[in-house]
Amino acid sequence: MKDKIIKYCSKKKGVTLVYPFGPETMVYKLGGKMFALLFEGRGDGLDLNLKCDPLIAANLREQHEAVRPGYHMNKEHWNTVRIDGSLPVSDIYDMIDHSYDLILQKLPKGVRESIKDRLV
Repeated sequence: MKDKIIKYCSKKKGVTLVYPFGPETMVYKLGGKMFALLFEGRGDGLDLNLKCDPLIAANLREQHEAVRPGYHMNKEHWNTVRIDGSLPVSDIYDMIDHSYDLILQKLPKGVRESIKDRLV
């Protein structure tokens, strides 16, 4: 599953991968803003931090035990998704897309347009 998430995040337009917190935490950025952090979770397994609209974030937490308030993040705007096989990969991809889109919408118009031009 880790390889699928890495590949999916890396293929998104305008994304850069950085390691500001050390080699164990992969941080995906769009326009210099974080939208996904992939790291070894507490205990066994992987965690994925994703930005999320606060209403959707709360809904996802209620529906899925694997979705919790963002670890070391603003808990209103970020979720931590436990990658433990309990969520279909398509649901995880949808959450990644939502996070990416939230960041894309907040970028300056010129940056947004240059990224959208690459989407065509």
